[in-house]
Amino acid sequence: MNNVVTANDLKVKGVSIIDEVTSETGEAIISVRGKNKYVVLSIDEYNKLREYELEAAIKQSKEDIAAGRFFDESVEEHIKRITGV
Repeated sequence: MNNVVTANDLKVKGVSIIDEVTSETGEAIISVRGKNKYVVLSIDEYNKLREYELEAAIKQSKEDIAAGRFFDESVEEHIKRITGV
C-alpha cells in the first residue's frame, strides 16, 4: 500500500487509516490538496528521531568546545554582547 493518505481519506476513515498505513510502512504522509504536508510516525519512531537530533546537537557542541567556538560569560555579559547595549 502507498503510504500517502489524503486529507479526505483521513476525514472519512479517521485514525483507522493511519493505523493501517503505519502498520505496513512505519509512517504515513498526509496530503492536502495534492501536496504532501504532514508525516505521521509512531511515538517510538518519533522518539528515536528526537534522540538522534539531540545526539547530533551534543556532538556539534563538543566539536565547538574543542575548537574554542564558545563564550564563557555571565548572563549580563551575554545580553550586552548579543544586543550591543
